[in-house]
Amino acid sequence: MMSPQRNQVELRPVDLESLLAPDHPARTVWAFVQQLDLGPLYARIKSVAGRGGAPAIDPAILVALWLWATIDGVGSAREVDRLCERDDAYRWICGGVGVNYHSLADFRTEHEAWLDAQLTRSIASLLDRRLVTLNVVAQDGLRVRAHAKASSFRRRDKLAELHAQAQAQVQALKRELAEDAGASARRKQAAIERAAREREQRLAAALATMDKLQRKPAPEAKQPKPSKRRGRGGDDGPPDAGGTAAKATPEPRVSTTDADSRVMKMADGGFRPAFNAQLAVDADTQLIAAVAVTSSGSDMGQMSPMHQDIQQRYGTTPDHWLADGGFTKLQAIDELTERGTQPVLPPPRSRNPAIDSLQPKPTDTPAQAQWRAFMGSDFAKDLYIQRGATVECANAQLRRRGLSRFNVCGLATARAVLLWHALAHNLMRMRSLDIAFAA
Repeated sequence: MMSPQRNQVELRPVDLESLLAPDHPARTVWAFVQQLDLGPLYARIKSVAGRGGAPAIDPAILVALWLWATIDGVGSAREVDRLCERDDAYRWICGGVGVNYHSLADFRTEHEAWLDAQLTRSIASLLDRRLVTLNVVAQDGLRVRAHAKASSFRRRDKLAELHAQAQAQVQALKRELAEDAGASARRKQAAIERAAREREQRLAAALATMDKLQRKPAPEAKQPKPSKRRGRGGDDGPPDAGGTAAKATPEPRVSTTDADSRVMKMADGGFRPAFNAQLAVDADTQLIAAVAVTSSGSDMGQMSPMHQDIQQRYGTTPDHWLADGGFTKLQAIDELTERGTQPVLPPPRSRNPAIDSLQPKPTDTPAQAQWRAFMGSDFAKDLYIQRGATVECANAQLRRRGLSRFNVCGLATARAVLLWHALAHNLMRMRSLDIAFAA
């Protein structure tokens, strides 16, 4: 009888190159990274050969790791760190270079501007090669859970109280740090003081956001009805979709964890802290051409800024712009028409069933009347069908790869994560369409 012997030492000649199949997607990721403009990332490296300190990790490795992790559905720096020790694809990308989760986490969110430039550069290259036209662009928004909890939302009085307590704690810890003579104890105390200081900074940011919200004019829309169901809404009841308490005269609330997040209505009908992620997709290729992250729970004001962004990025004006009814805003219809783009989105339905929303209204501008008439044509109906098969498909792919919750705080860092997803999505779309990379 043969039994297992697991303590026998074996010597096996293995190289990382042979561990990965020739057609493995990780090789596609590395080839794509070699075509990116990594110059700005190399310029930020401060380590110098021959001097003290550990050598810097090649930014190409970090870029490839995060692109592959995004494709693999991994959004945690700690998990990427672990996979670099045991997974062949991650080990192949590292090529024997050690990484740590601190470096990975910092790199993921520090380079929003560079990531945005690479998205523009890659799509512009495809435009020059006539592989992308941007003649028809589809836009959609998806609500992505924020890192903040619903219980972290507070009103102004509570925020001011917590901020004062945090300031007092920071000052007390600074005094203790100065009086402590032990080096080891000082390091521990410094870490405690840093955590208290960061909490005080978050509360200060929450109060600043509260000031901005209270300076905004009150909306004329009817207030939502109070919910009969009790919820976890912080110190004083469940918030409504705008992050305010559901009552006749709502008072705004801001999260002490992430001042940029807002309570939004999610796809399942619930209300949770979230961000509104916007995607603009080329309808022919399903490649993401632009992204945005906002704190607004509504899509109504997002179409015109995204259209203007596409024009500024690529110097081109789409012929048609597809969006669902949540984007319908009459002012945006005028703006897109004036810029030379035909909006393709359904007019809002009237509560009166006798009124046809496709017929011009006396208050319509010429652009709005033309839009209503266009949406009644068979060509517009066939064109609108493309929206679900393009941008909705891109949304589903991002969800499948783990874009269900941001594990970072702030609009800028959330947009950086969204840009990683956009680049990863485009990379896999180009692979499936057999589009070669070009510098």
